[in-house]
Formats: sequence, C-alpha cells, structure tokens
Amino acid sequence: MRWMYGLILWFSFLSLTNAQAQSLEYALFELPDVIFKEIEAPAGYEAAYELHIKQPLDHNAPEKGHFYQRAFLSHRSFDRPTVICTEGYTRGRNRIYELTNLIEGNQIDVEHRYFGTSMPDESIFDYEYLNLEQVTADLHHINTLFREIYDGKWLSTGISKGGQTTIFYRYFYPEDVDVSVPYVAPLNLALEEKRIYTFLDTVGTEACRNALLDVQRTVLKNRDEILPKLEWYAKGSGLTFNYLSFEEAFEYAVLEYPFSFWQLGGKCEDIPSKADGTAAALDHLMSTSGLDFFSDASMDAYASHYYQAGSEMGYYSYETEDFDGLLEALPLDPNPSAIFMPGKLPKTFDGELVSSVYEWLPVNGDRFIYINGDSDTWSATAVRPSEEVDAVWFFMEGKDHGQARIRNMNKAERAQLIEALEKWLEIDISVKP
Repeated sequence: MRWMYGLILWFSFLSLTNAQAQSLEYALFELPDVIFKEIEAPAGYEAAYELHIKQPLDHNAPEKGHFYQRAFLSHRSFDRPTVICTEGYTRGRNRIYELTNLIEGNQIDVEHRYFGTSMPDESIFDYEYLNLEQVTADLHHINTLFREIYDGKWLSTGISKGGQTTIFYRYFYPEDVDVSVPYVAPLNLALEEKRIYTFLDTVGTEACRNALLDVQRTVLKNRDEILPKLEWYAKGSGLTFNYLSFEEAFEYAVLEYPFSFWQLGGKCEDIPSKADGTAAALDHLMSTSGLDFFSDASMDAYASHYYQAGSEMGYYSYETEDFDGLLEALPLDPNPSAIFMPGKLPKTFDGELVSSVYEWLPVNGDRFIYINGDSDTWSATAVRPSEEVDAVWFFMEGKDHGQARIRNMNKAERAQLIEALEKWLEIDISVKP
C-alpha cells in the first residue's frame, strides 16, 4: 500500500503544479502590454515564458511611439520572492541567476532597451531616448505589471553594466524592490575616470605591472613585423575595420591590454618575459585584449553601450606617457578614450546624474549588497562602504570580473550575505554555508 500512497501523493503534486501553471497563464492573459509564449522551464521551476512587453519610446510622452522589450519569466511559486534581473546588454536566452536559485525565487530577466530585439523601429529610433531615466522607467513598468501576479518581496540584481542598471533603478524607484544586489558594478564619475589609472598603477606587484608594460612596448616596437601577420589574421577571421583604421585598432588593443588582464583574472606567471621574444608577447596580448573588440562588428554590437557611457555613465581612457615615440595612429595627448561610437557620433557627457547617485547612496542606499572582486579593474570605481546605511559590501580577495560571485565566496562571506537576505526578505534560506 505504501507505493499506492506515494503514487497518490505524486499525482496530487502534478495536479497542484499544473493548476499553478494554468493560474499563471490566466494571470498573464490579464496583463496589458504583455505578449508571451511558453518555453522550457529551468530545473526546479514550474513554468517559463518569453515575454515581449510594450514600452513607450518616451515614458514622458507615450504618443511618440513604442517598442517591445524582451524578457524571460521563470516561475517557481506565487508565494516566493521575485528577482528582476536588470541586464545591461542583450539577453537572447533564459538563464537563472545564482541569487534567484539561492532564495528559491521567481525571476524576470529583462533585456536592456536598445539591445537585442528590444529596439524601436528605424522610423522612431533616436538615441535621445536611451538614457537612464527611460531605462529605469522600463523596469518600473514591468515591476508595476507583475506585482499584479507577485505581491511578495522583490529584489533586483545585475552584473557589470547590468549591475550599474540595478543601482540606477533603485535611485529612480526606491520603493520598487526590497533588496538590490549589483555585481561588479562601477559608478564612473567622469568620461575619463582617473581612478582607473590609480588602480592600474598600484594593483598586484611592481614586477607584474612592469612585465605587462614590457609586453606592450615589445609589440609596439616590432609593429613592422607584426602588422602584416595581424592583417592576415583579421582577413581570415572576417574582421573589418572601417570605424577605426587597422593601425588604430592595433594600438587600442595594446593600450587595452593591462585593463583586460586584471579584469579577466590574468596570472602574472603567464606573462611572457622579454627573453621569450616578440611572438610570445603578441600571442599573450592578443589572447588578453585582442583585435576583435575593436572591429566593426564589435562597434555595431556595443553602439548603445558606448552611447550611454559617453553621454551619462562615464568610462575610461588609456594613459600614454609610457609610449612616447611608439604610438603612430593614436595621440599621446589627450589620452585616447575607450568609447568607440560607430560613425564617431559626437558625445556630450553630463555627469550630473552619476554625481547625484554617488552622493545619494552613502546616506540613502539601504538594503544593498555589493559584490566586487578586489583584483577586477572595475573595482576601482565601485561604490565604497558607508556606515550610514544598512548595506553589505564584498570586495572578494583575488577575484576578478567573472569570479566575484556568491558561489566563490568563502564561508564567512556567504554567511554574512545569507544573514542580510534573510533579515531583509523575512525568509529562511535553506542552503547554508
């Protein structure tokens, strides 16, 4: 009889989950501005949907037109917290964030305006409406819609540029979520962030920093030997260079090298020495920064990102004082910017918003969890700790841009994070350190 009892329980569970999925679909049908189709549910979830949500081009003047923003909904239970993931770029598939799994929550993963399929028609496309006020209004509209379905606790989270979006979303709409968890998210205060220079001049050991510089200088000094080989490589890889000249792209790749090395978790022992020769220096530099990042395809893919960096979010440039007489395509002064807009669209940077957020966070930014890696270049401009707010900061030792994650925290860090989440969300997290 035990197997019969188990079978009854199993069918009861299936009936319950089927009823919940049906109830969710009915609720989705009732939401205005939402088109949805069912997709395969991730493991542990009852249902999942690809969403296309109608958004005004200008939230302050809806008559100017609209576009549809892509998002992915993963449903676990109506009585669990909901995580809204504030992507910084394209989101072409459904994925579950580690934070969502940790709290066993529902998730809405939102593609960023002006990326992927979340683009206005060409007839109304205008970069004027790619600003953080409009971006966060998109998220607020989604939050407002889906609170009709999920009326419990809400969190927001994002990684890198998505983490920046998490921060700005909380600034514009402080009541939308109960907890914000930005990962590896810089808060840049200028078009040329000088704190990046300080970081690159002090991170690691002097010997490691000098080894990186030696690679850069070796490659630049041997450009006549290197450039023909790189041109063949670019041709074979289908890379084109119209926005930047080929020599500009080459020099940018050289200047980018230390930034990418620390951001991506390079190992000092892997840096070739002068004795290893030009080929070894070039191989390591290209595997770290590379030419493709400066090709036409990359410029097109990240055009919206560069526009945001150049207009509101700030970015970084490259110091050139160590390369006097070695740069031929790029200037020594001013320092070349890392912002590359297709067509060299004029940029007028307005730092008023980031300065306001920078001043707001230390006194108003309660219930934030900041996750950073202390060896990541972007930690140079991360939000710094403040004793005036109820928030938690992690600068994870030896972790880079891709490693600064909950899964890589030590036992004490993980316990601190879980304690904060349990307190602020008023839930019990079953997975303990």
